[in-house]
Amino acid sequence: MVDDNARTESTPVIDSGSDAQTEPIGEISKNSPETARAQQAAAQDATGRTTISDIAVAKVAGIAARKVEGVFALGSGTSRALGALRDAVGSSDLAQGVHVEVGETQVAVDINLVASYGNPLQDVAGQVRAAVYTAVQALVGLDVIEVNVEINDVHVPGVNDGKQGTN
Repeated sequence: MVDDNARTESTPVIDSGSDAQTEPIGEISKNSPETARAQQAAAQDATGRTTISDIAVAKVAGIAARKVEGVFALGSGTSRALGALRDAVGSSDLAQGVHVEVGETQVAVDINLVASYGNPLQDVAGQVRAAVYTAVQALVGLDVIEVNVEINDVHVPGVNDGKQGTN
């Protein structure tokens, strides 16, 4: 009979009745927390410069803003008209209605949007601000110093559906 307390790290335990995949002793899984920590440590020791473009930050902010309930579209009337032309030819601008100023460690974001009728505008602006702040901070890694939201129009379903790009 084997005493479980007598096992040491050099004594491997073999469970032949399990279908679970086991890893060789001393190796770390590719998706383990240990691997992530090792990669972060290596990245901190590596030298070089990372530049994140304004357009990359603007796309992250634009995607986050579009996900907020109550946001009908991003951009002013002119930019939405150009966006409709881009959509017609199979292209899109995820940064439409977004302007960013990117510094070394900080970013300021301006969002220009059309809200959907029936949603409290202050709430929409606050939710957009929070979503953009969170997304840019998490995905880009820069400190967000401000997110300015301008609501330039309210979309009323059935009333101005045909006039989306003509403000």
